[in-house]
Parts: sequence; structure tokens; C-alpha cells
Amino acid sequence: MADTAAHLDGNSLAGPLSEILAVEPTAAWWRCPECTRSGPLAELHVYGPGPGLTARCPGCAYVALRLVREDGYVWLTLGSAAGAFRFPTA
Repeated sequence: MADTAAHLDGNSLAGPLSEILAVEPTAAWWRCPECTRSGPLAELHVYGPGPGLTARCPGCAYVALRLVREDGYVWLTLGSAAGAFRFPTA
């Protein structure tokens, strides 16, 4: 069955996301969906550099995020999700 509710397109996220993505990243806090541990970004265990950076929860090793640079783009995956966001770097 198709969703018949009215919706906006992804452009409606531009304003709210610009408020989040424009801040100092080290001010960010995370919360692990596996063990519920939370804390500042600096507490994550980061592995890399190749093929990218993987940040894991220090409590249970759940993947918090992955960041990969590729020819003018940065790929960002949050959590263990199968999808990723691609941002231009220039």
C-alpha cells in the first residue's frame, strides 16, 4: 500500500541540517544504540586512516560513524546503516 500522506522533498532539510553541520564537531555528543553509552565525540575509538576513518563506541565497539574521502567528496555513514551521505569538498 502506498503512503498517501503529504510530504516535502529533501530540500526542506537544508535549513535544519545547516544548523547542525556548521558547528564545531568536537562539541557533538553521541549515544550508542547498542549499549546506550553516551559522551563527547573525543571518547570514540577511531580506526584508520585507510580506506577511511571508522569511529566505534568505546563500550561495545558498535560503529558510530564512517568517513571516507574520495576525489572531491566525503562519504559519511552514521551508525551501521547501509546508506551513506556524499558531500562535495570544494
